[in-house]
Amino acid sequence: MDTIERLHQKANEDTKRIVLPEGHDPRILQAAMKASQDGIADVVLVGDRLQINACAIQCNGNLSGIELIDPAAFSNLEDYAGCLYEKRQHKGITVQQAVEIIRDPLVFATVMVARHDADGMVAGAVLTTADVVRTAIQVIGMDDASDIVSSFFLIVFDKPFHDLKGSYIFSDCGLMIEPDTQQLASIAISSVRSAWALLDDEPRVAMLSFSTQGSASHACVSRVAKATQLVRKRMPKLLIDGEIQLDAALIPEICNKKVTDSKIMGRANILIFPNLEAGNIGYKIAEKFGQAIAIGPLLQGLRYPANDLSRGCSVNDIYNVIAATSVQAI
Repeated sequence: MDTIERLHQKANEDTKRIVLPEGHDPRILQAAMKASQDGIADVVLVGDRLQINACAIQCNGNLSGIELIDPAAFSNLEDYAGCLYEKRQHKGITVQQAVEIIRDPLVFATVMVARHDADGMVAGAVLTTADVVRTAIQVIGMDDASDIVSSFFLIVFDKPFHDLKGSYIFSDCGLMIEPDTQQLASIAISSVRSAWALLDDEPRVAMLSFSTQGSASHACVSRVAKATQLVRKRMPKLLIDGEIQLDAALIPEICNKKVTDSKIMGRANILIFPNLEAGNIGYKIAEKFGQAIAIGPLLQGLRYPANDLSRGCSVNDIYNVIAATSVQAI
């Protein structure tokens, strides 16, 4: 059984309630119907009921088994607005403003997760990453064990021509533009927790750089090396190398030549990129040139699961993110 099949099976075995606030988008609607039919999630669509039904008709879709919530006609709206007010009153929001803002499907969906009326949220096919992440942080909040919210992709190499078959965590490829030493360490630690949830393998972390064990001297190299030491202090039993070049991180023969006393032995399954530029380019090269499956961007560091989508996502991309969100919620 490959990674994608295991992901779907896990989601199916312990079905979670996943809310999607962009039900008027045909891709979201088709992915929601497939997820519901396959049993990988109990799907809730939030939005204008007329728009969602009209979209379903255009798609020749069947919404049976999917719950539709229109915030404008929701009977418990005042309680939801009260929850939003409690979370945002320190920023000056009034009760009346909360009543108005809660009608926004994205805000409503995040409140559902914060209140445990849903186990996770998926958005971003229409909305921007900034909107999704900001609202998730404001309403759902950050995990007590996390310093920052970052993102990752689950990258799967499963084609017959792939030499390095398997599943990898690529992080951060979507949020933190230029993480400092502490932030880079936090990204790595959050990525280990993501690997525990999504990979059926022991986490092996490579803190990537253009240098391996001091082969080059630069402030960028020092930042990665220092971040590696911070991670080791917080997770002393973790298998981690850094700073390390990509080839040494993935190919045992090269690792043996370049790295003294390697912990991962050239078998990394978590790749921590030094900045967003490298991470974003890296995952897209893997996906477009390498024909890997890229699931994400998935968020890490939140109190409860909420995940972003690329606005260029396909129905299958959304379906896989729904499955991943369900597994995160387990």
